[in-house]
Amino acid sequence: MTPSHRDDRSDEELVAALNGGDARAFDAIYFRHRDWVTRLALRFTGRDEDALDVLQETFAYFFRKFPGFVLSAKLTTFLYPVVRNLSIAARKRGRREFNEEELIEPSVPPEAVGGGREELAAVLKSLPGGQREVVLMRFVDDMSLAEIGTALGIPEGTVKSRLHHALKALRADPRLQTYFG
Repeated sequence: MTPSHRDDRSDEELVAALNGGDARAFDAIYFRHRDWVTRLALRFTGRDEDALDVLQETFAYFFRKFPGFVLSAKLTTFLYPVVRNLSIAARKRGRREFNEEELIEPSVPPEAVGGGREELAAVLKSLPGGQREVVLMRFVDDMSLAEIGTALGIPEGTVKSRLHHALKALRADPRLQTYFG
């Protein structure tokens, strides 16, 4: 029988417990966020093996923050730039050509768009990298504008501007007219 990793404590409570030496709190945080970290890393790297390396490196980095880590935002807001930077490093280590504009490859869950997934991915790929990243963080990762700004280290006004221009471009694209009517 395998132990349950379900823990009803909030991330803040788990961080406090981990600061107090409760190793089970780390397990709970890991199992709560590993799938999100893996999906995000795969979106950045485009390769399963690189995404798994980034997953491992992300949580090793997070673990080294203890004791003494202070969670000042949502845990995903803290983890996002860690995953992003480790993914960039993974792509560079793989000696694949690196282009910042291609860093955020559209990875859209099929249930989000029905049969039009390929069309939406193509349109997203045509957006400038900064706009594409903000759209994915907002609508795929479900991050607030403030969380996106914190994770990217940019003002919230810049997030709003990028999102506005991206949505305007998406609405204007004829391939997506069935979604915007």
